[in-house]
Amino acid sequence: MKRGTYVLIIFLIFFVLILATIVSFMYFELAKPAKVKPNTYLEMKLMGAVEERPMPNVMTTFFMGGDPLSMYDIWLNFQKAKADRNIKGIILRIGLLQCDWAKVNEIRELVLDFKTSGKKTYAYIEEALDFDKEYFLATACDQIFLHPLGAMIINGIGGYVPFFKGSLEKLGIEAEIEHIEEYKTAYNMFTEKGFTPSHREMIESIYESLFTTYVTKVAEARGKDEKEFRALIDQGYFHSENAKELGLVDKLLYEDQLEDILKEGEKSVRRISHSRYLKTKVSASGLNRGKKIALIYGVGTIHSGESMRGQTMGSSTVARWLRRVRKDKTIAAVIFRVDSPGGSAVASDVIGREVALTKTEKPIIVSMSDVAGSGGYWVAMDAHKIVAQPQTLTGSIGVIFGKFNLIKLYEKLGVTSEKIAYGKRADMFSTFRRLRPEERDLLKKEILWTYDHFTTKVAQGRHLTKEEVNDIGRGRVWTGQQAKEIGLVDEIGGLSKALKMAKERAGIPEEESVRLVVWPKKASLFESFFARSMAQTKLFSDKNLEKLIRTLQILEKERVLAIMPLIYATR
Repeated sequence: MKRGTYVLIIFLIFFVLILATIVSFMYFELAKPAKVKPNTYLEMKLMGAVEERPMPNVMTTFFMGGDPLSMYDIWLNFQKAKADRNIKGIILRIGLLQCDWAKVNEIRELVLDFKTSGKKTYAYIEEALDFDKEYFLATACDQIFLHPLGAMIINGIGGYVPFFKGSLEKLGIEAEIEHIEEYKTAYNMFTEKGFTPSHREMIESIYESLFTTYVTKVAEARGKDEKEFRALIDQGYFHSENAKELGLVDKLLYEDQLEDILKEGEKSVRRISHSRYLKTKVSASGLNRGKKIALIYGVGTIHSGESMRGQTMGSSTVARWLRRVRKDKTIAAVIFRVDSPGGSAVASDVIGREVALTKTEKPIIVSMSDVAGSGGYWVAMDAHKIVAQPQTLTGSIGVIFGKFNLIKLYEKLGVTSEKIAYGKRADMFSTFRRLRPEERDLLKKEILWTYDHFTTKVAQGRHLTKEEVNDIGRGRVWTGQQAKEIGLVDEIGGLSKALKMAKERAGIPEEESVRLVVWPKKASLFESFFARSMAQTKLFSDKNLEKLIRTLQILEKERVLAIMPLIYATR
């Protein structure tokens, strides 16, 4: 080799060693346990995406500018702060949240529980545009502070549900879908140009339930009657001074003035960030001791095979976790945290089977997050108890099956084909032809058979008759509050409620601490980087469309589906 090549190799080795040293130093610095001094406020920035998975590797935050908020980490920090003598209170800096009402309600309940310790909670808002969910959360705090120029828009919930049948017709695409039954509207956006009567009935029922909970809780928190608060929602837009005059916020403050409020006569006040406080030892607050309880996450579209970390629920992955905790004699109980719109019926049944088997060995409680419907309900129905938030979307007991044909699109593009098929129905799912009438009949029989099994299993798991299940099934989505009233859910609450119930069934005293063993484990730096890169490859700017496209891609090979419709409307 030439002399220059040797020099380059030596330089690269030297560079790698230096980089490794720097990275190692940063890692140990970032990973060092944090120490909290007296008179400290925990400051939590609640804005952006809120997901169910545990926080990733600490280096991800450094190299990639942070990561979506984790519900588990938020829950954990509230538990620690409540017991930590050095934490004086909590400041919530609230911005636009990319999650649904159930997660927001759970954080709100954590705030209310934290206040029972006698410590203060403050919400600081710089600007509040399209802010109903976020304002709902803020009203749990002792006081709400708004920037002196911060406008506030709280104008209710709702919007427009898109239908694409007309667009597909122009493109030459036809959706051929069979479903059980009239409320199973997951693909109505492709097969209809507007609401069917059943679809409208279901959506209006869901939104009315969400809105009623919102109005009731906020009116109570702000000392108003419900009629008065509904009138404020109808007004919609408030400049800062108007918001204060009408009692929507307590004070208008700049950042430096907030500091004076926090001091409360003290010379100085300290703050610690949410991410930094996560690095304090849980045991220092008297938590995470004693018997073990497993906390298993089932998140995203359900499909066969291995999960995509934090994004999908693979039946092989989740089933393996359930088998491990079932066989582990050191684990006293299991909490299965579900946040899924469903997916493959077969994959859902694989996971549901493991839940049922676990139930014979030790207590298992399901905690539902934003959504646990269709396949997401299938995996939950055999647990000892099911806990959901009032706004959790659940139920959707139904089945859907079908395909898209692109015959007219191919004609427009000049695409031709010739058929080679061995077997009468070898080309049944081809995009080059329509389903024949007898094939549609065959599909209907197939999904009726699956629906019968679904309702039978729900009846067994929930101690209902099949007739009762069919009455509340037929593909209908319910809120958690509605689901409790009809017997699909046992209790209203979040992870804290599920933990309390798991301890009770395992014979562990309520006041006794336990150790939570969490699956999946925290991601490595490589896994976090890969998952984040995948999540940032966006096909559409609209969140619901992104979810829809990702779901369709995952389920392309899955035929019989137990999946929920798109519920939330866009503005």
